[in-house]
Amino acid sequence: MLSIALSELVQIFRNRLVLVTSLIMPVAVSAFFINQHEVFSALGSLGYIAAVVMFTVGAFGLYTSTVTTLAARRQNLFLKRLRSTAVGDGDILSGLLLPATVISLVQVTVIMSVLGVVAGGPDNVLLLVVAVIATLVMMLGLALATAGLTNSPEHAQVTTLPVSLGVIAVASWVGITGTEDLTLLKRLLPGGAATELVVNAWNGGVSVANSLILLAPTLAWVVVAVTLASRIFRWEPRR
Repeated sequence: MLSIALSELVQIFRNRLVLVTSLIMPVAVSAFFINQHEVFSALGSLGYIAAVVMFTVGAFGLYTSTVTTLAARRQNLFLKRLRSTAVGDGDILSGLLLPATVISLVQVTVIMSVLGVVAGGPDNVLLLVVAVIATLVMMLGLALATAGLTNSPEHAQVTTLPVSLGVIAVASWVGITGTEDLTLLKRLLPGGAATELVVNAWNGGVSVANSLILLAPTLAWVVVAVTLASRIFRWEPRR
């Protein structure tokens, strides 16, 4: 698995498209939000900024790059060749997904640390860590499902748009308006409960027990995404 991960890490830095979507774009957008944190915190809160930053990295840095990577490896028959070796399917996917996951975790950590230094840190760091991990796991699950519908790296630019833009839109909606109205709908949408959890972790004022309940919708999306992926993911190019 580690050899696959190291090979994939090298490919990330060689692929300009993946490099832009996984590194440059999330950092640029996050830098803009942090630079304008007073404006956006007045619109929502610092927790809202943290949630949008998290989903920007998760959507473009992890989700989009993962779908693009899996589609590319399928198209050039790399996935098929790996399956002919003694390495199991789980180790293959873990090796391919590990570099993008680690990069995204580092990005979120650094960006939120900078936000904390510039504007004030979170009320509950551990709760924030739980929210970030749950969100990235959800984005990985959605990436595996979307990869099953994606024929090529070029096609990934189209298939990833609904989820990428959707989760960021939901994060903005929930982060700005809260969940006092349309509570169930906002929490059930992908990213809604995770956004509320990040807002609670950063701003405080809500008990840990009540906040942890918000993990349920996010983990439910993980189950749905993995179930879909198990049915539609393909190891060979579509005919």
